[in-house]
This record gives sequence, C-alpha cells and structure tokens, in this order.
Amino acid sequence: MGVSMILANEQLLQAYQSIILSIYNEIIVTDKQGMILFRSGKLQNFWSTNTTSLQGRMFTELEEISFFGDPILKLLKSEVHSLQLKAWNGNHILITVFTSNHAGGELIIWGLKSISDHVIEPMEQSDDTNTQHTSPIVVHSPKMKEVLHTIEMVSKVSTTVLLLGESGVGKEMIAKTIHQLGNRSSKPFIAVNCGAIPENLLESELFGYVGGAFSGANKNGAPGKFELANEGIIFLDEVAEMPLNLQVKLLRVLQEKEVTPLGSSKPIHVDVQIIAATNQSLEKMVREGRFRQDLYYRLNVVPIEIPSLRERTEEIPYLIYHFIAKYNTLYQRNIHILPDAIDLFCIYDWPGNVRQLENTIERIVVTSKELNVDSKLIHHYLPWKKTEIEEPPIVHQIMPLQEAVDLIEEQLINMAMEKYKSVKLAAKVLDISQPTMSRKYKKIREKLQQAALSPSNKRQILEQHLNKQLRSMAIVTSAVILPEEIAELVNNSSISTSTPTYKKVQEKLTKIREQEGIIEWVYIFKPVDYNKFLTIVADEDFIIPAGQTYEGPSEMMKVAFEAMNGKPGVTPLYKDIYGEWKTSFAPLTDHNGKVLAIIGFDHTRSYIETELKKIENMLKTH
Repeated sequence: MGVSMILANEQLLQAYQSIILSIYNEIIVTDKQGMILFRSGKLQNFWSTNTTSLQGRMFTELEEISFFGDPILKLLKSEVHSLQLKAWNGNHILITVFTSNHAGGELIIWGLKSISDHVIEPMEQSDDTNTQHTSPIVVHSPKMKEVLHTIEMVSKVSTTVLLLGESGVGKEMIAKTIHQLGNRSSKPFIAVNCGAIPENLLESELFGYVGGAFSGANKNGAPGKFELANEGIIFLDEVAEMPLNLQVKLLRVLQEKEVTPLGSSKPIHVDVQIIAATNQSLEKMVREGRFRQDLYYRLNVVPIEIPSLRERTEEIPYLIYHFIAKYNTLYQRNIHILPDAIDLFCIYDWPGNVRQLENTIERIVVTSKELNVDSKLIHHYLPWKKTEIEEPPIVHQIMPLQEAVDLIEEQLINMAMEKYKSVKLAAKVLDISQPTMSRKYKKIREKLQQAALSPSNKRQILEQHLNKQLRSMAIVTSAVILPEEIAELVNNSSISTSTPTYKKVQEKLTKIREQEGIIEWVYIFKPVDYNKFLTIVADEDFIIPAGQTYEGPSEMMKVAFEAMNGKPGVTPLYKDIYGEWKTSFAPLTDHNGKVLAIIGFDHTRSYIETELKKIENMLKTH
C-alpha cells in the first residue's frame, strides 16, 4: 500500500511538472532566500556555457539573472508576481513566481519563458502627427533619459542646439534623433564635419559659390550645404574647428537666416535648424580669442551635455545587444557575448566611448573563431592597462589598524558602487566574491538606515560618514610631504618663496589639489601662539600668502590645534571672511614622530552639500 502511494505521488508530481513545462520553458525551485533546490526544463540559448550546475547556488546571484537588477529582488520579496525582462543575450523572457508552503518551509517556484518571438518593441507617439517614431539611440540610464527628454523637447521647435561631450559619445546620432523625432523629419538632414574639410574649401562647401568664383570652379556654380538643408537640419560637427573668418558668416546665417554664395553679392534666404557639436570647451576658446563670443552665445541656446560611456555603465549591455544584432545581420554570423564577457565590457573605461565599443563589437563579430565569446577571449580585444600606483600612500600617524582598514575598504566599495551601480560589477572590479560584496555593502547601508531619524540626526550621520572619508584622505595624502622638506621650511627664520624646497612643496600641494578635484585649497600651517597659525607654504591658488598669519573661528581652530597634538580631524562647516568651509587637518611629523606642522584641505560648502546628497542617495536613506 505504501509503495503504491509513493508511486502515485511521483506520478502526480510528474504530471504537475509536465503541466508547468507546457507553459514555461524552465522551472526552478528555491527556498525563500533564493537558494536553488531543483531545476527542470531548459531555457534555450539563455544559460551561458560555464553554467554547469545551478543547484545550491543563489538564484539572484547568477550572472545571467543578475543583469536584471532590482526587479528580480522584488519577485523574491513577493512585491510583484510576474515580470517581462530583457535577458543578457538580448532575448525577452517572462519570469513568474509562485509560492508554496509545505512541512519543510516555504518554497518559491520560478517559471521562465522565452517570449522574444512575441515581443513588440514600444513605440513613441509624436504629439502632433499620427506617424509613430522610434528613437535610434539606446537609452537605459538616468542621464541618457534626461538627454532624450531634452531632445524630444527641442525637436518640436526650430531652436539652435549645441551638443557637447567627449569624442565618440554619439553626438551625430543625437542630432539625427532630433531630426527623426521633429517636424523636419521629412526634410533634409545635412551633416558637415568642420574639422575634416580644408579651410580654403570649407566656405564654398557651406555657403556655395557662383560660376567663376575661383579657379577650377564649376561654371554653373554649386549650392552650399545650407541651401541643400533648406527647410531641414544642418549638423555642424566639430564647430570649434571653424576658422574665425567663417564664424562671422555663420553668425549672419543665425541672425539673418540668409547665406551669400562665394563670388556673389546676392543673399539667399534659408530656413534651417542648426545643430552644432564639439568636444572642446568653447568658453575656454572664447577667453583665448579662438572663438567668437557672439557666435558662442548664438549657438549655446540649448546646450545638451552627452555623458561619456563611463557615466552610463548600465547601458553597456544594451549597446552590446544592439551592436551584436547589427553586425551579426550585416556579416551573416551568429556570435554571442557571454555574461562574464559583458562584465569585463562594463568595467572597462572606454576612452573612445560608444564609437570604440561599436568598433570592438564589429571586430569580434568579424574575427572571432568562437560563436560564444567569453571573458578569456575579450582580453584579446581590449587594450587592458593595469593601474600603476607611482607612490603608494604611507600613513605616518598611528591609528587603530581595523579602523584604517574599514575606512579604506568603505571608500573603495562606495567608489565602485557609485561608478558601476551594481553589486556584481563592483565585486568584480574589487576582486572579491559577490556574496562578500553584498554583505559589506549592506553593512555600509545599514549605518544610515535607522528608523525614525529626524532630519538633523540624519544629516549628522551623513556628515560623520563623509568626515571619515575626508579624514582618511587627509592622513593618506599628507604622506607625499617628506619630513625633511617640512623641517627645512619650518625651521627657517624667514619664509622665502624662491627656495627650491618651497617651490617643490608648493608644486606637490598644487598637484594634490588638481588631482583630487574636490579640494579648494591645500596649505601647511604652523602655530605662532595659542590662537593663530602662520602660512608656511600652500598651493598656487591659496588666498593667504606665505608668511602671513590666519586666525579662524573657534570650531576650526580647535580641530587645527588637535592636529598639532597629533590627532587628525575634520571640522564642522564653519564660516570665515573667505567663505564657508569644511577642513580636514593632518599632522606632519619628523622621523621621530614630533609634529612639525599641519596640512589642511579646504572643501567648499557647495561640495559638502553635493557630497552629502550623493551619499544619501547612494545609501538609499530616503
């Protein structure tokens, strides 16, 4: 009787399994924490080749699944019951979760189904026409969503647009998107690279010429790019390369809406929307006299800053799907980029931005001998350079070892999370396991996730967190100043700014300020009495000259004198005659441990407020 009951139960389970697999391609059973207990069926072309066994692994930490991010965790927390998501390989899948209670505890059943053949990509509806448009750019990051929102707005009008950003970020693609989404989509889009055309030809290219205007000219003349773009859009790429004499003519086009062909005195009316682009600072060029100020203001009506690929790491997988599909179709190949390879793409810096990424994908599709490209193969396609630390930081001040380790570890984790916005990618770049990274990051977040915090208490905790970072930076950075240099400067009866040692230290301090990018001033003080400090040396921009004294507010002076007693610290926000600041101080000692002077790092109030907000957002304390 018992045997027949067992057989009946097994048959019933098999029947249930068959029913579920007739709906889903694969089912996975986990406990309530997400550990995989059972798996049946298989989602084709989904799991990477190195995913041999899933049992005993955490479902939410699998490389393929973790590309989805937070939505999977919402399923695990039963906040939602079904999600349609785009997988690592570009396919769409439907994930549905069911819960089941039994004597051993709660089980979670995950149903995975490929729906790529049934997915219709969302279209964007134009406000003033029944024609539907799709954006040709890949947008999956907050920064690019802001860019898309702006270009949707400017596409509805004929205003002048200035596209800014590094080389390779996709400025021409943005310009084409404005054209495609706007009222001029049925009219010409003419692109001109102002840096690629010789100066003596650029004028005739832009404005046209009449017959006999110059030697070798067509006897019938030729229209310029502005005429060809009439009623449409002209895209002036690398506009910063335009010579000054042509900038005057471009200014007239913007002001009068007319062009005068070379060799003619008769202007021609044109109706064009101008989109200009550059990877240079036009403001700096204006100051240097290399770009007309009036033209700059005319072009800078709606500036759009396009972020570098480093600033939108979360878009890299989607760009890879896009380019893989494009070049697989073009070259009739079937290359797949596996998840571990996509991870490497995501932690690479991409100095050439989207253009470099696209070229790399095209090269892989053309040359790869393997259909499934993993991380080992990717190393052959990217110019990896190991970061070299020229002068390893040395901490001269004694502090609890664990505190120092925790501070550095916390900074590295925060930096990695801020840059990659993914526990998985941060773990890879820090070379630790994903569970370890999750645990450490959770510990950092819990510091600020206390219930019922008042705004003042919340700010206090955020400021304590920031103070630890600034204190640690001050201790480590002070190590670049050698004791013998400080001893020579401090022991001199009079401060001379012309000595080699002074200039050497000043150069170091200036370099620290420039490299860090978050410091307003760096300086070295020594006390002259109980409430004053003397400036020994400072960075080139410091407002107090060497040899002059400074007396600050009590809360600042208290921390400074504590540093003279060997205790590094960070001031609260304070106000003096020069502005509002938060300063970190660290002692500078000789080889015997005697404090000779202190080094100070001033941070502006605006920087502090921005950094506090950044920490708050990152640790999700809202």
